[in-house]
Amino acid sequence: MELNREILDCMKSLRRRLREELALDIRLSQADAVGAMLAACLGSNDEDTRRLGQRLARYSDQPFTPGAGQAAQAAQDGAATERPSRASQRIYRGQRIHA
Repeated sequence: MELNREILDCMKSLRRRLREELALDIRLSQADAVGAMLAACLGSNDEDTRRLGQRLARYSDQPFTPGAGQAAQAAQDGAATERPSRASQRIYRGQRIHA
């Protein structure tokens, strides 16, 4: 997934809300940051947090439904075992860097 300004702004806002509301510390540099944020949004009681989660799901093309976080995580785990060359790539300032 390519990160652009809209996605990063949404992730920053959501990260701030999740830290205040649920005391979660999700770093944007984590490999599963989007999935962790979406899973946390599903457990939130705040409508604004859930709305931000839905917007992030639209931007990232990931489903925002109960149980989808586990399915997405299982799919990512399966994809990681199929493509070991992905581990040598990093994203720096929105650009892929081959390490």
